[in-house]
Amino acid sequence: MSVDDRFTENFRDAQQDTPLGTRNEIVTGPVSDWATDFSHLEPEWAADPYPILEDLRERCPIARTERFGGGWLPTRYEDVASIAYDTDRFSSRSIIMGNFRPPREHAPIGGSPPISSDPPFHHHARRLLLPAFTKTAVSRREAATREFCHALIDAFEGRPVVDAARDYAQHIPARVIADMLGFPPEDGPRFRRFIENVLEGVNLPPEQRIAAMDELFDYLQIQIRDHIDHPRDDLTGFLLDAELGGQKLQPSHVAGTMALLLIAGIDTTWSAIGASLWHLARTPADRERLVAEPGLLPTAMEELLRAYAPVTMARLVKDDMRWNGVDMRADDWILLSFPAANRDPAQFERAGEVVIDREVNRHAAFGLGIHRCVGSHLARMELRVALEVWLARVPEFGLADPEAVTWSTGQVRGPRKLPVRLG
Repeated sequence: MSVDDRFTENFRDAQQDTPLGTRNEIVTGPVSDWATDFSHLEPEWAADPYPILEDLRERCPIARTERFGGGWLPTRYEDVASIAYDTDRFSSRSIIMGNFRPPREHAPIGGSPPISSDPPFHHHARRLLLPAFTKTAVSRREAATREFCHALIDAFEGRPVVDAARDYAQHIPARVIADMLGFPPEDGPRFRRFIENVLEGVNLPPEQRIAAMDELFDYLQIQIRDHIDHPRDDLTGFLLDAELGGQKLQPSHVAGTMALLLIAGIDTTWSAIGASLWHLARTPADRERLVAEPGLLPTAMEELLRAYAPVTMARLVKDDMRWNGVDMRADDWILLSFPAANRDPAQFERAGEVVIDREVNRHAAFGLGIHRCVGSHLARMELRVALEVWLARVPEFGLADPEAVTWSTGQVRGPRKLPVRLG
């Protein structure tokens, strides 16, 4: 058996040996009291979580739930930041809160390094990826991204109503990440299915989740085999050749990082693009100002990221402890709501408003602490270019049917259906 054959065989073994974790009973259905029974999978949370978070911040800043085997939801910026920076008491070995917990022995690497990694391994896994996401590296992708955005809008010709989420926002990061990883650009629909299975399917029965993960890893194995057979200069090829401590990366490390880039690198950005277009479609004054003052867009973009931060991350409590007045148990979930932190009036003036010329804006949309998004430069470029092209080509647009807009459930929130009327 060749080295290449052993790699792909070990890749499959690594996937099979990485179970989803210990089953915990999960209860879905109406929430009795968000302070004691919260659930990020409920429709009212997906539709508009901000009133819920505001109410909790005022009367119960650290909410509790017994769903998902037990978890906590801090809503103040101070608490979210404190947990994000505290790697001694909180583990990142799983960042998706659901009905499974990975075994403790998965730390410090986790299933999707570096986002699932704890120190000291996290530092080395993150450094591997940094060169691909520098401002210089990202700038080389801007022209192709801009050209693709124009092509998407060209396809709107003759259509009075388009779905700004499915016809525009979702395609942009899918194409960029496919190009970075060296995956077929036409596989965007597959990526959307993978994303929905992983991020929105956390309450599915175990056999369905395992089948969905099998589909994802089967796809990744095919891409790895193709890269082994036809070596080329892309991020997948880099990961296959990369070393840590003088050793090639373990197949599970390569697989997990590829899955991370494919899932998180796409959904977070398409959600930010979609939410920004939703805001501009329903807020003519902001849309008209940005059309008239395109130089304001970089500032406005940061405010849209703050106000509609798409990402919430999870942590696991390492040991029983009392923390900020609550008794946390080992392996309790912590849901780190960066959207809640970004709307904390103790941190931001007019926190509940969208102020597109806000000058001081140290938001947490890309996370806090050691796990701050390694792809933030890429996400900002994609968001900026997507909005620049849209506003230049489609200066007048509005919601075709506000009631038809739907939002994703789970820990990445963005429009899934966004019908807008052009002109």
